Amino acid sequence: MISIEKLSFHYKKQPDFIEKLTLHQEFGSIVGLLGKNGAGKSTLLNLMAGLLNPQAGCIQISGFTPFDRKPDFLGDLFMVPEEFQFPQVSINLYLKATASLYPNFDEEKLDGILKDFELDRKSMIHKLSQGQRKKFLIAFALATNCKLLVLDEPTNGLDIPSKSIFRKVLVGSVNDEQLVIISTHQVKDIETILDTVVILDQGKIIFNNTMENIASQLQFKHITSLNGVEEVIYSEKSPGGYRVVVETLDEEETEIDLELLFKAVISKNGVKSVAYENK
Repeated sequence: MISIEKLSFHYKKQPDFIEKLTLHQEFGSIVGLLGKNGAGKSTLLNLMAGLLNPQAGCIQISGFTPFDRKPDFLGDLFMVPEEFQFPQVSINLYLKATASLYPNFDEEKLDGILKDFELDRKSMIHKLSQGQRKKFLIAFALATNCKLLVLDEPTNGLDIPSKSIFRKVLVGSVNDEQLVIISTHQVKDIETILDTVVILDQGKIIFNNTMENIASQLQFKHITSLNGVEEVIYSEKSPGGYRVVVETLDEEETEIDLELLFKAVISKNGVKSVAYENK
């Protein structure tokens, strides 16, 4: 379990960037962490990974304090950063040097994902394209079977077919004992695979709910006119009418539009009070 209580962090000579943030998340789900540029998403992920030390508050992951960087903690966490570098070696040599750091590493799972991504173990990593290197890093992350997987902008650099494969291999690779946290601006790339949505704004969590609760409480529609439409929580002009978020008044369940939900929450126009926080 991730347990974060009143966490505060700021960079040197700057005011608090994350302030009194509280978050509790059980394992066994895929969580989307959303927010505008500068909202604190990457900073929060780095705090979870133990790369930064909070100035106040408490963060515990499976009973470990991340910044202590204990071997048992590091062997059960893998972070895919937005920016990364590899040594000038082959995939095979990289695996020989690093796979043993993760006690639950699954070579068979890795081979299956590499095949899905059309990657060869003999390839020299530094000669691969940026997108191919990203696919290898994702494949490696999933093969570690770490209890916590943290993915920062995982679909950046992937082409459209690769994004589809990413969704397939992610859902097919994780189990109920793992927690995957995905931070991204590309919400359309992940909205069909999420269990929970967390929205961060100015270093604070302003929305935290399951997709199941969102689907039961809100409807996402395209309408030609706002006249006569009740319980409109958020609307925006679109070709042929309006895209709207409305409170559910009947049994109809609509497909969740994560981009529209994000805009509605950030606009502070009442979504939080309707789709209550999942605590």
